[in-house]
Amino acid sequence: MYSKIMLPVDLNEESSWTKALPTALTLCRTFGASLHVVTVLPDYRMPMVGSYFPKDFAKKAHAAISDALHDFIKTNVPDDIQAQSVIVDGSPWEAIIKAGKKLDVDLIVMASHNKRKFVDYVLGPNAEHVVHHAKMSVMIVR
Repeated sequence: MYSKIMLPVDLNEESSWTKALPTALTLCRTFGASLHVVTVLPDYRMPMVGSYFPKDFAKKAHAAISDALHDFIKTNVPDDIQAQSVIVDGSPWEAIIKAGKKLDVDLIVMASHNKRKFVDYVLGPNAEHVVHHAKMSVMIVR
């Protein structure tokens, strides 16, 4: 039923993956699917934002997050799961949907919220936007 499953993670927020990762791994094993672990970086190249950072900041940020994402996969994804790391820039929910389309994933598995704010308590703004705007199936794990 599924051949490519996407797991968006915020490497700074363990709650973004602690419950969603085991679900994604189970689904990968059940369907023989590959796992695409996605993390989103803010777009530092926008003229308004970019002027506050050194010229090579985006490149260094990508390199650092790439290393961190590879470490995350090595530590948390068992060897029997085919996994790919993906880094995208922009607004989290838009970047997640864009990456899902580009990778042609069948399913996005993501956490319901990051208990940071009361407003985010029920679902969370990024998960809510992904659910409403994605053309592929989305599974929210609580």
